Amino acid sequence: MSKKWYNLFVSVSPTPEEPGDNNTSPPEEGPPVNAAQAIADIAASTAMMTSPQALSALPNTTSFNEIYDAAEIHPPAHGFTILKVGEMLRSEHIRNLPKEVKRSSVLVALEASGAPLEDVIQDAVRRDRALDTFEHVQEKALSELEARKTQENQQIQAEMDRITAEYRARIQANNEAIAKERERFLSWRTKKQEEEQKISDAVSYFVTVNPITTGGSAAAPAPSATSVK
Repeated sequence: MSKKWYNLFVSVSPTPEEPGDNNTSPPEEGPPVNAAQAIADIAASTAMMTSPQALSALPNTTSFNEIYDAAEIHPPAHGFTILKVGEMLRSEHIRNLPKEVKRSSVLVALEASGAPLEDVIQDAVRRDRALDTFEHVQEKALSELEARKTQENQQIQAEMDRITAEYRARIQANNEAIAKERERFLSWRTKKQEEEQKISDAVSYFVTVNPITTGGSAAAPAPSATSVK
């Protein structure tokens, strides 16, 4: 194609009637074309060339080109893909024109290049299916990861609960040992005070200052000779 595609614009405005030409009858119209049905037929006839296995081998890519390459989607010989058509429609040369003018301009460029519109639609369908398939692959991988990690978290929680219960049991055992020893000591100290009281009572007959302690735990100094009666 020697000319730039945007030089192939066509006007979709009706040609003004020549003055005095009142006998022009409107052209006969054929049956209306259902564009949506035509695209649906193309989509139905487009074989799904992308396998989930091919896309599952991809890393967590954010590159659409890598997805298209894995799906073996390559530009046709005439070079017109739906991505290129999208760039044409967004081009500064026609992006501000009416929708029908943009449509006609692209169709003229496709016809001049020998690129069937069906090829472009099939390219669009294949890319859409590749993206959907990759989305399903990623969603499945996410679900599987979530299931694995959830199970792992449950195992970790169970281990934490087991260890926590074990340490709580050890703490409880230590507290019980302390309580038991405290009870034993208090019982002994009561008896010790009773014993000291007996000793003090006996010593009190012979000294003016009783050196025997009956309540405290500190030992009293040995009695001096002057304190003995």
